Amino acid sequence: MKSRFKLQALIEISLFAALGLIFDLLIPYRLPQGGSISLAMLPIFVMAFRHGLKGGLATGALVGTLQLLFGAYIFTPVQFLLDYTVAYGLVGMAGVFAGRVKHAASQGATKTLAIYLVLGALLGSMLRYAAHVISGIVFFAEYAEGPVVAYSLGYNATYMLPSFVISAIVLVLLFTTAPRFTRVATRDIRQ
Repeated sequence: MKSRFKLQALIEISLFAALGLIFDLLIPYRLPQGGSISLAMLPIFVMAFRHGLKGGLATGALVGTLQLLFGAYIFTPVQFLLDYTVAYGLVGMAGVFAGRVKHAASQGATKTLAIYLVLGALLGSMLRYAAHVISGIVFFAEYAEGPVVAYSLGYNATYMLPSFVISAIVLVLLFTTAPRFTRVATRDIRQ
């Protein structure tokens, strides 16, 4: 039974990572120096709330790494890791709220569920934002218009804030209308 659960989790991680990549590719708005407003974080959040930290971190790191294949801005290996693998992996930290999200969903506590979903999305988004800001300061200082730290903070906020808001709204709508998304099926598929 345990190996079946691990296999299911791995399959979900793979599928949701692919979905995150697709959401990132279907974006209506890209900034000229990198960054975009998209729903790429949404599948990472879903996996973080379904499978906790491990599922969220694995899905996020996979989404970020897969972006290498589809037009990532790469200047150094460290910058790539920080801007993609680490940044998206950190989105999975929303999984620290997985237990509370599952409990609120099982109790039918819609308002509490919404609060924990938004808090998880905020945590994951803020950590991703921090990774992008650090990368901007360290690797993209030459492009800054004015003080580097202020420029990196502002530039990265232009796409991270809308991405957080949109993802949080969709998360709340998704999980409050279908709280079953928090449950992981453990039924034997041969039955």
